[in-house]
Amino acid sequence: MSVKHPIIAITGSSGAGTSTVMQSFQHIFRREKLNAQIVEGDSFHRYDRLSMRAEMKAQEEQGNLNFSHFGPEANLLEELQDLFVSYGRSGSGKVRKYLHDAGEAEPWGQAPGTFTPWQEIAGDTDLMFYEGLHGAWAGDGIDISAQVDLCVGVVPIINLEWIQKLHRDQKMRGYSQEAVTDTILRRMPDYVSHLCPQFSRTHVNFQRVPIVDTSNPFIARDIPSADESMVVIRFANPKGIDFQYLLNILHGSMLTRPNTLVVPGGKMGLAMQMIFTPMVLRLMDQKRRA
Repeated sequence: MSVKHPIIAITGSSGAGTSTVMQSFQHIFRREKLNAQIVEGDSFHRYDRLSMRAEMKAQEEQGNLNFSHFGPEANLLEELQDLFVSYGRSGSGKVRKYLHDAGEAEPWGQAPGTFTPWQEIAGDTDLMFYEGLHGAWAGDGIDISAQVDLCVGVVPIINLEWIQKLHRDQKMRGYSQEAVTDTILRRMPDYVSHLCPQFSRTHVNFQRVPIVDTSNPFIARDIPSADESMVVIRFANPKGIDFQYLLNILHGSMLTRPNTLVVPGGKMGLAMQMIFTPMVLRLMDQKRRA
């Protein structure tokens, strides 16, 4: 953690909706005129797309049928921790991008599924913003969560998470339902061992809960809309949170525990703005004082 060079991390699994949370923070950064260094979790995968396929095949031949991006072996977690430590100390470090598709790859003259070269961070950033799978990971002598000033977990209930992943990977990435289902099953041990524990280390968790039937996510024709959901917001430390103000602003919300606020799904974006803007401004105030 660093006062002079704060770090915000959004952590959640593939298809959980971390990109939506990222957009809310980008609105805050733009409105408050903050220059954030964006770090994509995918850029700290150990293997590019073709190498990952080869490694998965090699692992299967050795009897490991559950090798996935969720686990530490497929990622550069020590390097991610080193980046956070370096940035916290001096605002410096090296980053790269993972090029998901042809649109992202074309400006670089590279193939999709590859990494750009490592580059030094510019020296004029106000804070670092990470979005990916391992923003609160800890284990094997590594504690990424200890380097983060504000960590947010995005955790839809599991059936909704699967529905979102199925729709995204089939419609946007062209995968078959069978391929997506195989990925979900292969990742499950790492999901339980390496993703779930992170949500006990986050400062705030957002969990979207549908209020429509999602009993069989594999036949769902569409993703439940925001208005067909409620959002459970859990604060690890509720001290300083003005719950009465939030209840007045977010109509239809309620407190279910002293540290848990439930809001209508359609107000999730507004809730994020109301909750995180003061937190970001507090980090910036501490930075200026330092």
